Amino acid sequence: MRRFAFCLIFAIAFLPSVTCSAQSDSGKRPMTFEDMMAMKRLGDFAVSLDGKWIAYSVTTVNLNQNTKTAELWIRPIVSGDAVRVAATQPGDSGLQFAPDGKKILFLSSRSGSQQIWLADFNPSTGATTNPRKLTSISTEVDNALWSPDGQSIAFTSAVYPDCGGYSPASVNAGLAAAAAKANAAADAAAAAEAANDTAATEKAANDAAAAAAEANNALASTDPNQDADKCNASRDAALAASKVKAQVFTHLLYRHWNQYTGDKRSHLFLVSVGSRIVRDLTLGDPHDVPPFSLSGGGGFAFAPDSKELAFTENLEEEPATSVNADIFTLDLTNPVAKPVKVSTSQGGDFNPAYSPDGRWLAWRSQARGGYESDRFRLMLYDRGAKNTRELLPRFDRWVDEFAWDPDSKSIFFVSGEKGEAPIYRTNLLGNVLHRYGKAAGEWSDIHPLALPGREFIIGNLMRVDQPSEAVIADLLVMDDNAKTGPVLGKYEPRSLSNLNSALLEKLDLSSMESFWFTASDNTRVQGFVIRPPAFDSTKKYPVKFLIHGGPQGAWGDMWSYRWNPELFAANGYVVIMVNPRGSTGYGQTFVEGVSGDWGGKPYTDLMAGLNAAEARYPFIDKTRECALGASYGGYMANWVLGHTDRFKCIVTHDGMFNPESAYGSTEELWFNEWEFKGTPWDYYGKPDNENPYRKWAPMLYAKNFKTPTLVIHSQLDYRLDVSEGFQLFTTLQRLKVPSKMLYFPDEGHWVLKPQNSRLWYKTVNDWVDQWTKSSAQ
Repeated sequence: MRRFAFCLIFAIAFLPSVTCSAQSDSGKRPMTFEDMMAMKRLGDFAVSLDGKWIAYSVTTVNLNQNTKTAELWIRPIVSGDAVRVAATQPGDSGLQFAPDGKKILFLSSRSGSQQIWLADFNPSTGATTNPRKLTSISTEVDNALWSPDGQSIAFTSAVYPDCGGYSPASVNAGLAAAAAKANAAADAAAAAEAANDTAATEKAANDAAAAAAEANNALASTDPNQDADKCNASRDAALAASKVKAQVFTHLLYRHWNQYTGDKRSHLFLVSVGSRIVRDLTLGDPHDVPPFSLSGGGGFAFAPDSKELAFTENLEEEPATSVNADIFTLDLTNPVAKPVKVSTSQGGDFNPAYSPDGRWLAWRSQARGGYESDRFRLMLYDRGAKNTRELLPRFDRWVDEFAWDPDSKSIFFVSGEKGEAPIYRTNLLGNVLHRYGKAAGEWSDIHPLALPGREFIIGNLMRVDQPSEAVIADLLVMDDNAKTGPVLGKYEPRSLSNLNSALLEKLDLSSMESFWFTASDNTRVQGFVIRPPAFDSTKKYPVKFLIHGGPQGAWGDMWSYRWNPELFAANGYVVIMVNPRGSTGYGQTFVEGVSGDWGGKPYTDLMAGLNAAEARYPFIDKTRECALGASYGGYMANWVLGHTDRFKCIVTHDGMFNPESAYGSTEELWFNEWEFKGTPWDYYGKPDNENPYRKWAPMLYAKNFKTPTLVIHSQLDYRLDVSEGFQLFTTLQRLKVPSKMLYFPDEGHWVLKPQNSRLWYKTVNDWVDQWTKSSAQ
């Protein structure tokens, strides 16, 4: 595709009559669904502190067996081949290098439940040996994290809060009492022996032995297989064995995303690597620690001296209407210490991270309560002075993730920016900000490292034509007088994982082209185009017009296995994507242009963007276009259905059809209450044009429905209940509009199972072909 782009520019500049087309002998072919499933998928990865090794998870899909299997791999960073981590097995995850570089931890279910395992690590050769299980907790382990001193590991586990558990205070008190009793018995035995009292000596010796046994039992009782863990295990067993599966709800958020929450809550635990003693750090807490997050992760961090832990928790009485998660710190040296709240915002506070020198604690923060798409700010807490400030108050983008520079003098972060997600760097005054590099794509999971004479970033980088790879890029610090500041290496970041290069070399994948246009209110809006394989500029191509979800999301230079623009283009389509009002990466005012205006400016932006693409690209056949969207994009597809007949077909996946009914069947009520400015009953008695739940309801425009529509919805989607899809399909059928519904009983908001995904793509592409290619010109 780069070759074609150069040819096109050359033709326009110097030879206006010349047109370009793909070379017939290129040897490349369009991507198929099977190709996409054959691609290795990069998961989380870890970097050793000495900067010599990287370990990462690679998931392989077996389409025939309908499975996804992850394996852990390791390779030297400078040079060398990747090999599977010998101490691990398929399905293991979460590898981390110990701070001293001599061990690794990982999560494995080889014993029948997911636990923390340790193995010895040779930092010279990368060899891993002697795997052994550290934990045996019945409720299993997730999100394990080494303490910086390597003496303990924090993790999360879902437990019944009323089962109790092991707190440092109860453990220490029990051991102290048992030890005091044993010491007293030993003193009594010594005194009897000194008095030459045979009977008393024998009795005292028996008492001392009993006391010693009691002390040993006290120590043994701290094993996680005792007491609280037995309670959790028996509760789980009773629930599984019960013939009654009914549940009683006494609170909201009784189901979330794709499962019912039940009575368990995520708790933070600490296990000693030496003694294997497990402590519940949030003993009896009725809340989830950390709260649910789609991005995953533990939401907690150790201070560099391992004496304090920072974590995220939402203590609001009704979490279904609140995003007010706060940052707390816990003194791990004091058995009776209580968590201390250090954040102050009314919105969400997430991802605490201590500076390497221990002076600072940073986190991502939102200012406003109830608004999950408020600007994510970077906050800095001075642990000594106990004050907090926003580091970049004038930076009008979201801080998506961040990582401390090893010298504690600056912070690297990733932020969405006009279809990309580059790396930035700021000092701790917030008055020096650099955007690194010219590498296209989206960065994530960044790891800054500094070695003698070298400073570099290791991270996850993907593009629309390149699945995620672990890459390394040098940071070249330019002369202090240089206006451009530091930049990424002058070359393309080097891949460390190199998972799919052989397959990608065979595929004809287009790069993403950007175009800009002016909306009806003179706002500048960005769109993107992907051309089909073997593109011929003299031909006319049908269009797949993709509408993103969120609504506070964005199309960008990124790879996706669920909505893959390259695969949509592969069978002869131009793919057009527009980032309308509500999209991220263009400033917070642009983000907020959707709230309370779901079918307003976002709709006109989309239509204006499509008009602009049609005018700009003569190879677009505007008589053969299909609109496709999911989540908010599904809502917008439903809205389009009632407001224009320009499309030959529509595909709507998990979209909102009736906002009033969607309010009563969703779980995250804060979303609907913010986006529609209140509850449905706040508007009862008011005209529809003053009621956002009805003003922006696609169902009220059903009499305009004419476009052939494919409806897709899943049973386990609790964000937008399956009833929304059923209502739409019923309406279309009653109106005699050509329609079809694809229903998944075993999927949630996303279609994730390999064979379900194959059916999804086939059904969608067949539907679009049916209504666009039948009238090919």
